[in-house]
Amino acid sequence: MPGSERLDILPLWVLFIVLLLANLFLDECGFRVGRLRSERAQKESDATMSAIVASELGLLAFMLAFSFQIVSSRFDLRRTTYLNEANAIKTAYLRAGMLPADQRAPVRDLLRDYVDVRIQLAKDMPIDRVLHRSEEIQEQLWTKAVAAAKDDPHSWTTESFVQSLNEVINVHAMRVMASLRNRMPMAAWAVLFGVGFLSFFTMGYQSGLAKASRSPATIVMALTFVAVIWLVADLDRPGEGFLHAGQEPLIDVRQMMEHTQPQN
Repeated sequence: MPGSERLDILPLWVLFIVLLLANLFLDECGFRVGRLRSERAQKESDATMSAIVASELGLLAFMLAFSFQIVSSRFDLRRTTYLNEANAIKTAYLRAGMLPADQRAPVRDLLRDYVDVRIQLAKDMPIDRVLHRSEEIQEQLWTKAVAAAKDDPHSWTTESFVQSLNEVINVHAMRVMASLRNRMPMAAWAVLFGVGFLSFFTMGYQSGLAKASRSPATIVMALTFVAVIWLVADLDRPGEGFLHAGQEPLIDVRQMMEHTQPQN
């Protein structure tokens, strides 16, 4: 199912402004249509319109809660994946210390480089470059692990290091899936936007039908709705916005590596 990558073309602040203006515009369109309809001899029932508007707003609230649940669960998944990756790298680094001296230092150097590259995923470095460099280091590490296994195929230390390195590679795939491909479905975004647009049009239509004056509360409601949408979009984008899963576990591992570096 297509994800929300297509929306990434719009920065979060642009998305906020576009949605705010679109909702206010649709509210005004609904108001004008309602004013035209109010001039007819047979007027629509106020009770019926109130029920329709209440239903629209209730459905909008449901869609907002549904969307927030989707992105918050995937945000938690990203945090868990970051922690698992840090633990896997730390284990591989510590087990590399049991390798022979001529193999230990190159492997640990590669693992330090690997952590630096993984931390760059939360920064401004292009994602393609980060992933390409990560896979290069994985290949180099695996080559050294194979060489160590050939030198001593029955060694428990080599076998344990190979297992931990395999876990690092597996968690890498999980992190790529959780961060880049496990996004909110585009269909959910389309329905959320559609329900929001129709809700504001219907509210404006009801006001125009009742010949009510324009209320500043409409702007407040539009701002509130768009603010929640912005929060959902922020949680859905791992590399943008103010809410991040956090790289603290990897940073802690990198600091641990610095402390153990003289023992290589």
